[in-house]
Amino acid sequence: MVEVLVAVLLLAVGLVGALAMQAHAMRTRQESALQTEALQAAATLADHIRANAAQSSAYLGFEFDSAADAGATDAPAACSGAPCDPTAVARQELSEFRQHLAAALPLARAVICQDSNTAPGGQLQWTCSGAADAPVVIKIGWRSRRPDGSAAADTTPGVALPIALAGSLSVPPPNAPPGQTPPSGPSPSPLPGAGGH
Repeated sequence: MVEVLVAVLLLAVGLVGALAMQAHAMRTRQESALQTEALQAAATLADHIRANAAQSSAYLGFEFDSAADAGATDAPAACSGAPCDPTAVARQELSEFRQHLAAALPLARAVICQDSNTAPGGQLQWTCSGAADAPVVIKIGWRSRRPDGSAAADTTPGVALPIALAGSLSVPPPNAPPGQTPPSGPSPSPLPGAGGH
């Protein structure tokens, strides 16, 4: 009789452990999907900014926090059926970016700024250096869920994507002859966050 009770107890402990592992795996999978979504949104906007590089300053200073801006959306410029100037194109793209983040990420937050050090101490930060010679960076974050299902505190961005604009790089590639600069418009490199979002 005691052996049966011990066996049932061990089985119950094993089942609880298996359920906890499954729940953790589901949360990890969801966080991974959110990070992928944020990176794709940043890469798409980076392509738009590079295509409209003459108006890159129109994108700077963009800030969005869906928790603070609930229900607020930019009225997009009517660029679909008529010609638009580059500034109106930038407004249209930022409006679409804001709407996409609000729909795709829980309590999304985004900043576009010039930042020479996106990860001081190895941790992504929302603050920006604002240096004139710093690259344009898209920072996106969201609030992940705690094990109990409540929203975690908003701490750091989950993704920071520097954008190389044509002519903004002056460092020659390795083994290049002196005076040679890299081709314009290289692909950006994502810097995924190492902590909470």
